[in-house]
Amino acid sequence: MDRRGVGGVRRRPGPHAGGHRVTIDHISELHGLPVYDFPRAGEEDGPLPAAETVAWRLARDPFRTDEESFDLCWERFLDTVDPARVRALVLGAGAYGTEDSGDDPEETAERLAAAAGRLTGLRALYLADLTFEEAELSWIVQGDVSPVLAAYPRLEELAVRGSNGGFEDEPGLRLTPLRHEHLRVLRFENGGLPREVVQGLVACDLPRLERLDLWLGDEYYGRTTTVADLAPLLAGDALPALRHLGLQNSDVQDEVAAAVATAPVVARLTSLHLGLGTLGDAGAEALLTGQPLTHLEELDLHHHFLSDPMMRRLREALEPFGVEVDLGEQEKADEDGSRYTAAGE
Repeated sequence: MDRRGVGGVRRRPGPHAGGHRVTIDHISELHGLPVYDFPRAGEEDGPLPAAETVAWRLARDPFRTDEESFDLCWERFLDTVDPARVRALVLGAGAYGTEDSGDDPEETAERLAAAAGRLTGLRALYLADLTFEEAELSWIVQGDVSPVLAAYPRLEELAVRGSNGGFEDEPGLRLTPLRHEHLRVLRFENGGLPREVVQGLVACDLPRLERLDLWLGDEYYGRTTTVADLAPLLAGDALPALRHLGLQNSDVQDEVAAAVATAPVVARLTSLHLGLGTLGDAGAEALLTGQPLTHLEELDLHHHFLSDPMMRRLREALEPFGVEVDLGEQEKADEDGSRYTAAGE
């Protein structure tokens, strides 16, 4: 699958010598459905697709003087399609943005909750599908996403981009503990993940969650999550159905890898993603000398700082057992030894 279908990431030249950073595009797929842009008022060109056949993307430019408000766009959408048949929904600019553009995330959550009685078939939701041109990753304003989960008890997939509080009375991205019976996929994409999100996550009761991806980010861009905060998650008791774990895009990726190497949860995973961060030979050595990883179907380490000999050791240790090892995007540290995450600001 094109990675843009999930996280919308691709490479771009970066400021670091010999390396690159990813840029973040609009996603192209959600819940197995192609993303379709709901047209602007007056710009409809032919009939719309059947409501259940696409992931509907709603976005409006808040800086265009001739642009309808997101509220009007939202109401027009609900009145135009059959909301009960909508399976997947992607909210972009207008619904989300920086502190200078887009709605307050609490208002967007209230808007979603108010429509829950009409969007009865909704199974997947992507919040804040913004490119770097619309808002840098660490500037995207988010709030508590638990009210959205509570409003949609049959939701199976939730992805959230950004974390910055922005408003003085809003602490930013958070997850208030709750029980959700049907959520199977949860993804947080961040330049800096607040520890409150991880603390809320491990206190949730998510009996069916199979896939979890956390972009931890860089301390400079707001990461307060530490490896110690991940301990309850790595112990394996918090999420009994978990089969895929991604702990990615971290400026402490060696430490994360060392913790994962002895984590009880790994024994029941089928895939493990530790890429997009500053992983070096020390972290890879911990993986090789820790618990066996030969049961995995996939080990994704792409965007890393491993040496050629270490890459060879990983392949020789795992590929004969059928493990698909992704070692793409080998990076080089700066002259002063600095490494960088794939997505920060």
